Amino acid sequence: MADLPLAWDILARENVFLSRVYLSLLEQSAPANLQAHFIGLFKDDELCGIALAQYIDLSKVDTFVQKRAFSIKDYIFQKFSSKVLVIGNNMLTGQNAYIFSKNINGADALRQLEKALLKLKKKYRKKCIYINILSIKDFNESELPDFKAAGFEGYYQFCTQPNMVFDIRPHWLSMDDYLTDLSTKYRTQYNRARKKAEGIEKRKLTEAEIREHNACIQRLYLTVAGNASFNTFHLPEDHFLKFKQLLGNDFLFYGYFLDSTLIGFNTLIKNGADMDTYFLGYDAALQKEKMLYLNMLYDMAGYGIKKQFSHIIFGRSAMEIKSSIGARAENVYGLIKHTNPFINFFMAKLFTYFDPVVNWKERSPFKV
Repeated sequence: MADLPLAWDILARENVFLSRVYLSLLEQSAPANLQAHFIGLFKDDELCGIALAQYIDLSKVDTFVQKRAFSIKDYIFQKFSSKVLVIGNNMLTGQNAYIFSKNINGADALRQLEKALLKLKKKYRKKCIYINILSIKDFNESELPDFKAAGFEGYYQFCTQPNMVFDIRPHWLSMDDYLTDLSTKYRTQYNRARKKAEGIEKRKLTEAEIREHNACIQRLYLTVAGNASFNTFHLPEDHFLKFKQLLGNDFLFYGYFLDSTLIGFNTLIKNGADMDTYFLGYDAALQKEKMLYLNMLYDMAGYGIKKQFSHIIFGRSAMEIKSSIGARAENVYGLIKHTNPFINFFMAKLFTYFDPVVNWKERSPFKV
């Protein structure tokens, strides 16, 4: 981190997830199976591009959570695909991989990132770590022409679950304005959810309070993570505490209490005009009864409206319920390549096998 050029944050000013302070958090509180690398692109001694790469060792986590005692899918995955190098951030959804200045051609910069990926692969090989997968993740449709121009021979282009983005309309100055735009059906959903949550106290936690509830926070987080069908990491126990310590007021931690007991939490990160939702957790026994998750979504939307952000980035997963409060699906793309040419020949079929299509119905909660 100390070796990053001073100009780094000038390029990163539009994305907190590429800033020096956030990258230092990755060094201090990353999952145990993840290692971050920082890439600078220079032209005539001028920093004109910055990027984040991550090495992920999937053999150290139970990737497929719901599995039998012996799973062919898990065996194949762990045997042939567990060592991954990616340009991007595996802990987030969206284009948080790189930023280029206007002084470098986008396709040229992407070619240099591919070279950097191959150099990292060689670096790990010297440590007897043999990379299986090379990837670039979560770039936008507008960036597809640069990737096509850059080449990336042998890579398979994929588009998986979308990023759910909540657009805050200019005339929404309060939650009442948002509710006015909802159709009767979805105003009823909102009122029902709020009634279910009666008796729950929501409050913003300080650094000291996060430390006090640290063990419970980790338990609630792991409850949600444990229910995911596919995991690539688990956050360390002090993760949220370190985020609060270093990001300060740009990191918001909200706790949900019932009879003075913490039963859930959600986290938000301010990122310029946008607000990114981060990780959350809840007591599974109370989630359905109190409609905790849906209430959290409404709370996060309400905060974004109150503070007049432009967008709330809800990320992937749980697309249908997020669309029910007004989030839209935005496709994000990636490239992937297996380092074994024979296996890579079948990458399209293998990718579909390991990442099947998720069927969901997009909701339209607003009045026409």
